[in-house]
Amino acid sequence: MIALHGIVKQFGDRTALDGIDLEVPSGTVQGLLGPNGAGKTTIVRVLTTLLTPDRGDALVAGHSVRSDPDGVRRSLGVSGQYAAVDEKLTGYENLRMVAQLYGMRRRAAAERARQLLRDFRLDDVADTLLAGQYSGGMRRRLDLAGAVIARPPVVILDEPTTGLDPRGRRDTWDAVTSLTDEGVTVLLTTQYLEEADQLADSIAVIDRGRIVADGTAAALKQRVGGSRVDIVLADADDGAAARSALQRDGHDTEAGDRGRRLTLAADEGGPGLSRALAVLERAGIDVAEAALRRPTLDEVFLGLTAGSSLEPSAETDSAGAGRPGAEETDEALPAEAAR
Repeated sequence: MIALHGIVKQFGDRTALDGIDLEVPSGTVQGLLGPNGAGKTTIVRVLTTLLTPDRGDALVAGHSVRSDPDGVRRSLGVSGQYAAVDEKLTGYENLRMVAQLYGMRRRAAAERARQLLRDFRLDDVADTLLAGQYSGGMRRRLDLAGAVIARPPVVILDEPTTGLDPRGRRDTWDAVTSLTDEGVTVLLTTQYLEEADQLADSIAVIDRGRIVADGTAAALKQRVGGSRVDIVLADADDGAAARSALQRDGHDTEAGDRGRRLTLAADEGGPGLSRALAVLERAGIDVAEAALRRPTLDEVFLGLTAGSSLEPSAETDSAGAGRPGAEETDEALPAEAAR
């Protein structure tokens, strides 16, 4: 449903995308992760027809961004970082207006708005509150409902939970899951690695304009080795001594908060944990907690993008296509391009 073939995009001397190849099967969620400036914004702009690639082509539901941009836009819904809702209208009025902007007749627009308000669990406040009175999570769900009101087969969610509290994020995750349950294909850019881990069927990591890894979360975690051991020392003052003792025994460690927390690789699993604890016991260092776990997606991300910005992307991605009224957040993007 989404396919990028050899996409290259340059801005002056800078290569934003350097031969991107990616295919997303129907009814799945494709996560897109990368450090700031890695190229996620440019991918979103290409797929939403706001930018034309210098080389290569991208397809959305079989329509080429080069030769059939109108077909792409008809097949696409977009929800950006900031909910594009009219705060002076109720939730029902917002969705009815968007449906009518898509060309639906009045009765069909009203029916579709009511259906989505039920689907996104907003029907209890649909007529009683203005959208400006909604919580962050409710506004996000209303925005997602607007993105799918015309039943597009593909939806791009650009940082959909930025700024939301944990409850709002969970509500949004439920809404995304409901989309894929209906067969919608989703491209998800996110700065929250936990979000990608929870929602994405496959995750592509982009760095310096290239996709450096693509696969399931489990497969990506396998790339950084076996298990990890997390150790919390009883005394923070023992941090330096503990790291020194473990390093002499061949363990690479990472210091955590105030030196009390240590993380080390343990490819052999349980025996690695036992060995590390034995080293600390011989050194006379007390351990408050110790646990064996699998690598996290954070560790995968940092390992794959070493040398880049170590923050998952918080860049301002495009939100200005695929849905009437969606707001624009890209830098220096002319307003007419978003129309």
